[in-house]
Amino acid sequence: MFAVVRTGGKQYRVHPGDKIVVEKLDGNAGDKVTLGDVVIAGDGGNLKSTDGLTVAAEIVAQAKGDKVTVFKKRRRHNYRRKKGHRQQHTILKIVAIGDQKEQKKAAPKAEAKPEKSAAARAKETADTTAAQHDAGAVTGTPTENPAPNNEKAAGAEKPAAKKAAPAKAESGSTKNAAPAKGAAKKSPKAK
Repeated sequence: MFAVVRTGGKQYRVHPGDKIVVEKLDGNAGDKVTLGDVVIAGDGGNLKSTDGLTVAAEIVAQAKGDKVTVFKKRRRHNYRRKKGHRQQHTILKIVAIGDQKEQKKAAPKAEAKPEKSAAARAKETADTTAAQHDAGAVTGTPTENPAPNNEKAAGAEKPAAKKAAPAKAESGSTKNAAPAKGAAKKSPKAK
């Protein structure tokens, strides 16, 4: 069953067992709260009457929201105002909608399986795709993805390193020198 409740100027769709964050409500953690403003309620596709229907909730915690910075500025007037604000919130756990209470769901126990190594998972994946190709479920041909360190599977050996040719021998004094000032100037025009 679900219900849409209105609190703090907002509407929330809730189910028994849900946790919602609403505007600040009076009370401490562990207190029971009744939300009476039910907008709509239903079970699956069937809507139910909301006359006298209430939603029972329990306060989990009183908290604050994220910080919001309010900055005002008027250019060319040396006017700047900076304020921070954190909104007060209440975290609610929905206990019951009308007379329908939260039902505990028994989690199925999963058998503890040992973790598979990456190689074992890759081999299993390759086997399943090969079986799908044989069955015709997947079109195309499978391609090999060689491991980066496996040179045989890559099909090529690393090329031999080339020897670097020695650089030109330049004189050490002019290698990083700036051009001479006299050479950069133009000669005066002859009159």
